[in-house]
Amino acid sequence: MKKTGKSKFLKIVKVQYVSDYILQIFFNDKKQVLVDFEPFLAGASNPEIKKYLTLSKFKKFKIKDGELMWGDFDLVFPLNDLYTNTLSKNSQMNSSDSKKIAI
Repeated sequence: MKKTGKSKFLKIVKVQYVSDYILQIFFNDKKQVLVDFEPFLAGASNPEIKKYLTLSKFKKFKIKDGELMWGDFDLVFPLNDLYTNTLSKNSQMNSSDSKKIAI
C-alpha cells in the first residue's frame, strides 16, 4: 500500500465524462486517470453488467463514499484497478469486497 506522511485512504473525489465509455477519474492524492470501460463492458457475459453498454445508462455513474459506481452498487470496481487503469474481467466487485487503500 502506498503511504504518505499523513494517514489518508485513497478515494475518488471527482469523475468527468470524456466521451464514449471513457471517464477521467480524479483521486484525493491529485492523480488523474483516463479509463476506457468499453473493453470491460463489451467482454462481460452478465446482462446486468452489459446493460451499461447503453450509453445513457453508462453516463449515470456516481461517486459514493469515495468509490465510482453505477446503480445501487450494480457495478463497482476496486479502487486500485481504477488507480492503475488495469480493468479486467475480474475487476468488478461487490461493495462488501471494497478495501481501503492507504496513500
